Parts: sequence; C-alpha cells; structure tokens
Amino acid sequence: MKNDKAIVVFSGGQDSTTCLFWARDKFKEVEVVTFDYNQRHQEELKVAKEIAQELGVEHRILDMSLLNQLAPNALTRDDIEITEGSDGELPSTFVPGRNLLFITFATIYASQIGAKHIVTGVCETDFSGYPDCRDVFIKSLNVTLNLSMDQQFVIHTPLMWLNKAETWELADRLDAFTFVRDKTLTCYQGIRGSGCGECPACKLRQRGLDKFLQKNNR
Repeated sequence: MKNDKAIVVFSGGQDSTTCLFWARDKFKEVEVVTFDYNQRHQEELKVAKEIAQELGVEHRILDMSLLNQLAPNALTRDDIEITEGSDGELPSTFVPGRNLLFITFATIYASQIGAKHIVTGVCETDFSGYPDCRDVFIKSLNVTLNLSMDQQFVIHTPLMWLNKAETWELADRLDAFTFVRDKTLTCYQGIRGSGCGECPACKLRQRGLDKFLQKNNR
C-alpha cells in the first residue's frame, strides 16, 4: 500500500488523528478532508487545520451545512443538552447520516485526485451505539460506493475493533502518543487535550488513557 494515495476523514480528534498517523505510515501520499456542518464548536475546524499544517498534509474543508439543517442534535445546537443514550436510545450527540455523507463525499473527492483509499476512525468496540460506526455499515457503504462510481475504493477502519486503551497504544506505536494527547480536540465543550473531563467524550477518552498508562506502568 505504500505506493498508494489515501484520504483521511479528519476532525482533529483523538481517533482521526491517530488514523492520520496510521495512514502516513501505510501510504505514500496522504490528504485529509474535514467537514464544516456548523458544528457546535468551530474550534474543531481550527484544530484540524493546525494539525494538518504541522504534519504537512494537504487539507480540504468541505461545506456540509445542510446536515445542520436536516439533523439538529447536541453537536449542532446549544439548546440541546448533551446526554448519553439510555433504554436503548441513541445519545443526543448522534448526527443522523453523518458518516454516510462524510465518507461518501470523501470518496467522491478521492476519485477526483486519484486516491483509492479512504481512512476513517469509526469504531464498534468503544463507541456510543452510533449505527454508522458499525463494521457492517462500512462494508455495505464500501460496496455501494464502488458500484455507484464503478471504481475500486477501499475504506480502512484501523480502530474498528480497538477499545480506547488500544487506540492510545496504537498512537504510542506510531510515535504519536504525546501529539495525540496534547494537540487533539475530543471534548464536546471544545477544550483541547484532556478537555473538560465531564462530557461523555472526555470520560471515554480518559478511561482509555488511564487503562493504557496502567498497563504500561507509565
């Protein structure tokens, strides 16, 4: 794969940044694409841009503001409380169709620049129950995109079967642990690094970090 070109669906968070380092290790040429859907914290776009610049990768921001109109949720509306799912319901942070659209548009962009590989940080192990993070969805979408454009793309999900502690371990193996810990934005409140410590994203990230540090006596 080292001679191929890849596109990373990139938010500047822990998972997508780890995937970026993974892609740079696997592919000869890597670009990243970030989506502006009028998310709650525009800081996400700023962080993504800064990381891309620091790592020297081409960065494209695509306008997906229509998603904000069609799928109001806690990530796009200040008046919607961030809550974890209960009784089988999805969390208020679930954005219907987000990964479907993001990966589709990333693949369309990939077709324009001659890239055959799309990398995304979705995960079925430590996730919030989002249906568009499941392996079966990714495999189905991969087939659909290939049929729709009559090309052979490959969607890579290096984090699919990793828990958060294992994601930290992967970043460490890629010599990116400190970078990911200090420079990424995972927090729903828009705080870089360790974040607010209170939102579901911060708690999940911290639990994984604690397990990784404990396992490795660090």
